[in-house]
Amino acid sequence: MGQRGIGAKPKHLHVVEQRAPDLFHPEGFRPQPAAMPWDAPGQSRVDRVVAFLEYLPITQGKLAGQKLRVRPFQRRFLEAVYAEDDEGGRPVRTAVLSMPRKNGKTQLVAGLALCHLLGPEAEQRGEIYAAANDRFQSGKTFNEIVAILDELPDLDSRVNVTKFRKEIEVLAGPGKGSIFAALSADAAGKHGLSPSFIVYDELGQAPKRDLYEALDTAMGARDNPLMVVISTQAADDHAIMSELVDYGQRLNAGEMEDPAFHLTFYGATDQDDPWHPDTWAKANPALGDFRSLSDVQRQAAQAQRMPSAEHSFRNLILNQRVSAHVRFIAKAEWDMNSAAPRADLRGCPCFAGLDLSASRDLTAFVLVFPDDAGGFDVLPRFYLPEAGLREKAEADRVPYDVWARQGHLTAIPGAVVDPSFVAQDIAEAAAEYDLQGLAYDRWRIEDLKRELANIGAELPLREFGQGFRDMAPAIDTLERLVAEGKLRHGGNPILTMCASNAVIERDAAGNRKLAKHKSTGRIDGMVALAMALAASGRVEEAAIPACLAEFL
Repeated sequence: MGQRGIGAKPKHLHVVEQRAPDLFHPEGFRPQPAAMPWDAPGQSRVDRVVAFLEYLPITQGKLAGQKLRVRPFQRRFLEAVYAEDDEGGRPVRTAVLSMPRKNGKTQLVAGLALCHLLGPEAEQRGEIYAAANDRFQSGKTFNEIVAILDELPDLDSRVNVTKFRKEIEVLAGPGKGSIFAALSADAAGKHGLSPSFIVYDELGQAPKRDLYEALDTAMGARDNPLMVVISTQAADDHAIMSELVDYGQRLNAGEMEDPAFHLTFYGATDQDDPWHPDTWAKANPALGDFRSLSDVQRQAAQAQRMPSAEHSFRNLILNQRVSAHVRFIAKAEWDMNSAAPRADLRGCPCFAGLDLSASRDLTAFVLVFPDDAGGFDVLPRFYLPEAGLREKAEADRVPYDVWARQGHLTAIPGAVVDPSFVAQDIAEAAAEYDLQGLAYDRWRIEDLKRELANIGAELPLREFGQGFRDMAPAIDTLERLVAEGKLRHGGNPILTMCASNAVIERDAAGNRKLAKHKSTGRIDGMVALAMALAASGRVEEAAIPACLAEFL
């Protein structure tokens, strides 16, 4: 293998396609190398991929020195990804394998990259990329591939390695002219690529989605591209890895069809006992094989004794989607309230909460409509400045730009949240519905009052403190309604994000309030929702109008 850069070996003089002179051979040349296992006739596409992978050596760990042996769980994934249609094409374009760490991910990542670079999936002048979240992780993938090639002279002699750039070029044989490169999210210049194959390692830990989106859109120039994502779950619902897993699970449940997407998932559910060996085996397909059972037992014992270790155990060992903070509202309970609000609420009595932000942050305005059964329809509205929306999405690690296109977020023109825009929107809502009370925090309220006065809007404003005295009963009401399934929030993604981020703090008397400074992200929507529900209990019960007659 020819290498360039500091510490490189001399570049080989010959490659596989050439026959070097040999004075001791009758014909004056060395014989051509024997056919490779994946070249044998009669094999299916996945058979050829498996034959290539099992030709590769394991270079580290307790199995180092042995040939890679594709396990049944890996074979099932490969069969789904490399299945062919009636015309011999491969329908799958995006394949996700989500499982805990230490289940053979490193060898599979490196092996698939080599399969598309030098093996049966190679194409002329292909572009193969191993993507990771930082230079260290991308370097590990590259180093593993180089270590494999060092053990295989037949493949090694066909490539040239540029170590300092983490690139490999195919000089001869199948895939001639192809390149491999290790990419990381902190490297520039992704949009000019034309990938034929991408393997993304640990997408669940990606700090932002730029690299994934750039590579995904770049595949459009190829006839039969493939991206394989191999990763544990992300910690929150709004990461790109979470979106892929959720989409794949809907496909697997038969809710929709998309032959271009495949998900194989190994992980524990919320109903599984995290401390039972059956749960460990369910989440870790290699447990007892090359995944150490004693190591999982050790980490489980520590997690039971140390609450701070439980979250890592659930995420990394059981592949559960858990955050490092205990949620105020359990995800299952919040999802139980995701029924859509009533279609037509015009003229119905309602109450609102307003959480004004700093000039560049998220502002939340939440309307709640009571019914006679003690439940509420919830209509949230959110605002952010249009300028810098993409950067804000990256900073908060949520897709504000996508939500704006979907209509869940109002992007206000300019670089700051204009109070006149918010005032106009609130006034229009008050005209459309029967707004009987609007609870507000004192922060920046004078700006809003001035703008309301300018347009002649008179609203039932009610000051609402953010301390324990006012917030404690509001939090109790919100928690009770969620537990009883009496909120209909329609699964609004921004309100759901706020619910997943919400963290509670207590005073010495046990009173609770939402703690922005302790929360993992924006919680403005939950603050506004709590204030709106509190406002609904501060007025006299009014006669029920016609729009609520269906609940009588």
